[in-house]
Amino acid sequence: MKIVSLLGVGVIGVMLGCICLVSQRKSLFGVLLSMEVFTLGIYTIIFSVFWVLGELGSLCLIFLTFGVCEAALGLSVLVSLVRGVGSDYVSSLVSGHF
Repeated sequence: MKIVSLLGVGVIGVMLGCICLVSQRKSLFGVLLSMEVFTLGIYTIIFSVFWVLGELGSLCLIFLTFGVCEAALGLSVLVSLVRGVGSDYVSSLVSGHF
């Protein structure tokens, strides 16, 4: 029963991350946060499926490593954008100052 609720939390996390990613139009930081929620939801789903199968292999650890690398790259892009343009708003990218 706990695994079904863990799978439900993962599905809710994925749906919430997708909704926030689609609705985010102003800030790059909000996009990165919604992508992290999406990644953690997928990780929760993978973890619960492998828990049911009885094999918690290295796939969960590999996926979590890729999620951390994605977060680090997103943060470095955000920092370089803020240093170059002065803000993290998407509208400043369109004006061509980057």
